[in-house]
Amino acid sequence: MIRKAMMDLIDWKNGKDHKPVIIRGVRQVGKTWLMKEFGKKHFKNSAYINFDNNLKMQKLFSGDFDIKRIIGGLEIESGVKINAGDTLLILDEIQECHTALSSLKYFNENAPEYMIIAAGSMLGIALHGGMSFPVGKVEFIDLFPLSYLEFLKAAGQEKLLEPVKKGDFAITNVFSEKYIDLLRSYYFVGGMPEAVAEFIKTNSYEKVRHIQQNILSAYEQDFSKHIQSSIVTKLRMLWNSIPAQLSKENHKFVYGLIRHGARAKEYEVALTWLCDYGLACKVNRINKPDIPLKAYEDNSIFKLYVSDVGLLGALCGLDAKTLLEGSKIFTEFKGSLSEQYVFQELRAIKNLQISYWVPEIGSAEVDFVVQSGTKVVPVEVKAEENLKAKSLKSYRERYYPEVAVRASMSGFISKDGLFNIPLYLISLLPDIIRKELNEH
Repeated sequence: MIRKAMMDLIDWKNGKDHKPVIIRGVRQVGKTWLMKEFGKKHFKNSAYINFDNNLKMQKLFSGDFDIKRIIGGLEIESGVKINAGDTLLILDEIQECHTALSSLKYFNENAPEYMIIAAGSMLGIALHGGMSFPVGKVEFIDLFPLSYLEFLKAAGQEKLLEPVKKGDFAITNVFSEKYIDLLRSYYFVGGMPEAVAEFIKTNSYEKVRHIQQNILSAYEQDFSKHIQSSIVTKLRMLWNSIPAQLSKENHKFVYGLIRHGARAKEYEVALTWLCDYGLACKVNRINKPDIPLKAYEDNSIFKLYVSDVGLLGALCGLDAKTLLEGSKIFTEFKGSLSEQYVFQELRAIKNLQISYWVPEIGSAEVDFVVQSGTKVVPVEVKAEENLKAKSLKSYRERYYPEVAVRASMSGFISKDGLFNIPLYLISLLPDIIRKELNEH
């Protein structure tokens, strides 16, 4: 597989500043593979250290932060001579050793010649335990599930990617059925690397779903392992309520759907845990689309998405036949899957602030409002080819945005500042807007 994050690592290697890099991402999203693959392809040697249940490394980092002493110990542990110029030092599951995380500050200040990348699936949770963090001394790269375009590349669909890279939307419109068929498969498979690899190998939706269920089981085991027992039940109830939350016509998160009479205060810790772990992500409401969007968010009103569209389908037990062949009873949740998909495609775009819009008065709702540079862009999601977008029309009549986007299964259209971007191209949103505005 080829991941976009690999280019970020290459840029880091070729840059002048080599602060240690921490790769963030939910468990089983491919962090370890990415680090090892990067080391194999772009360095003479790699020294891999895993801190999970590694008492020797706990002891190594329990002393002072003498770099020579630490490097010597890492060489013994990895069996690799660590040369600053040509060896990549990989520190996996670094959240399991607080002092190893702290040591990154001293590597940066006293030995910046060493090339270090680290990862930790539970890092966001561990920081709540009082872990000292080397603020300003590290860089971050966020690793998400494979995007739809990464999925196409992994599946060997290079020919379909060529017009996408060129921005040749006349060609993508001609072959839209091919993109759509593969997109429906992606809705089921999602972007977790093991699920994608299994689908490419066997084309078996049944085997893919088995992998997804195993991933979900591993997450639930983490619930019990890493959080106090008094919170686990609430966390599981909240997590399992997400499909019901997204299947509503209004996707605003409602605590009463977790259980009758539930209140926000009861579930604040569980919600924070899910978001810090990376399994869920809040998108807050705005009622005024001004820059910066963050200043106009209402943190108490939000929608909640999961990390991966395939895992959402597995969480609610959606079978492949219903998704791929269509069903009347599936109509409402099809919109939920499309919205989840668009969210994770937008989330993977760097420096894109994501909110959603609901007016103070009225029933309109624009699924997403994103800030890309100096542009605030409303994005309404349609699951099929329906081009009627009443909420988007209401938004445009109120705020007269220079650009508005409708994401649907229809082909690419641009007219009077309204762009219909096919769902399968939504990850190109900033590039499309920039290009079209420059041309007009």
